[in-house]
Amino acid sequence: MPLWTIHGDGRSLPPGEVVKPTERLSWPATFAIGAQHVVAMFGATFLVPILTGFPVSTTLLFSGIGTLLFLVITRNKLPSYLGSSFAFIAPITAVNAGQTLETGAQITQALVGVVAAGAVLAVVGFVVQAVGVGWIDKLMPPVVAGAIVALIGFNLAPSAWNNFQAQPEVAMVTLAATILFSVLFRGFLGRISIFLGVIVGYVTAIALGQVDFSGIGDAAWIGLPQFHLVSLGDPAAWALVPMFLPVVLVLIAENVGHVRGVATMTNDPSINKHTGRALIADGVGTVIAGGFGGSGTTTYGENIGVMAATRVYSTAAYWVAGGAAILLAFSPKVGVVFNTIPAGVLGGVTTALYGLIGVIGIKIWVDNRVDFSRPVNQYTVAVSFVIAVGGYAMGWGTFQLGAIVLGTLAALIIYHLGNAIARWRRTGADDGGPIPAVGAVGGDPES
Repeated sequence: MPLWTIHGDGRSLPPGEVVKPTERLSWPATFAIGAQHVVAMFGATFLVPILTGFPVSTTLLFSGIGTLLFLVITRNKLPSYLGSSFAFIAPITAVNAGQTLETGAQITQALVGVVAAGAVLAVVGFVVQAVGVGWIDKLMPPVVAGAIVALIGFNLAPSAWNNFQAQPEVAMVTLAATILFSVLFRGFLGRISIFLGVIVGYVTAIALGQVDFSGIGDAAWIGLPQFHLVSLGDPAAWALVPMFLPVVLVLIAENVGHVRGVATMTNDPSINKHTGRALIADGVGTVIAGGFGGSGTTTYGENIGVMAATRVYSTAAYWVAGGAAILLAFSPKVGVVFNTIPAGVLGGVTTALYGLIGVIGIKIWVDNRVDFSRPVNQYTVAVSFVIAVGGYAMGWGTFQLGAIVLGTLAALIIYHLGNAIARWRRTGADDGGPIPAVGAVGGDPES
């Protein structure tokens, strides 16, 4: 594992330069940037256990451990924080009919799906490391990848509404603050608008007397997180695993996108060769988290934002962030504080957050100029979206397929089978590739 070299004088960063993954600034500056990464990941990472019923401190612990493992497995050359993946929310809550998990037994059952998804992701990583990412691009072209990402967000809409209507005033303030901060602030503060929106909503709920602080005083400052062992011997838990498998497709898309993003921003194409290792690392981190009570992990776009704002891509900052998360996890009082966040705050922030997951999928289409005049593309998205939003489900005895599984299968089958038939019949209904660019994006072409 290479050591970091000091970039320049270790204090300043001239215009146009970046601190590469194998470089660092001075240690005081590195710790400061690491602290920014902690703040950036915190907002989204703690929301997943809050929404699913998993212990907050345990999830935080394994996000820190996963981050350090990621750095080791990628040979300290790929900067990333492994935070809680929102793609796991829907299948986890499906264990309790779409609601937050309420018992330890439900958590241990859900963990089987988390571990299975992580194991499959790691296997995919080994395959990618051996043969490259070309086969992933063929399995999930832009129209399919965008549909799968988007349908996961839209499928969660009923959960957001349930929390929103519990405390509509607090939810509205939280939502409005989140949107306002995203357009009011530049740079880093704008990128953590969700975190700031939660703070405003929480303060509002306190002012309205809607926060219960009774458990905080009894919680210790230092103590072990609450662990749950995965229930691998439970047949009912294994019957839930199919609901978790579509999450793997999302994790693949997120990891591949993360690696490509870092390679582009650092102007270092050689970083792309670590794609397989990134998938393996995220898979291993998810398996370990799921084995002991933490939620599945993924590379975090919030931390990409911090790197873009600071132009510091040093993995040293992520060692700081991962270590800080582990230390915070050993404070039960921190976990209890997060558990006091009322439903209205969660409803307000998830109204935006789940929609943003959908927008990420749509952005994949825009970036790749998907041609929606082609029937195959139209039906791939149309059918999968209605299945997800409508909450379709099918089951045979204890074997159940939820909306995300069915929507994902629909997108894959309609796209690939539809293309095969359309090309065989030469009807022109197939995906003809990206629409040709016709001018400058976002305004009139210069004359």
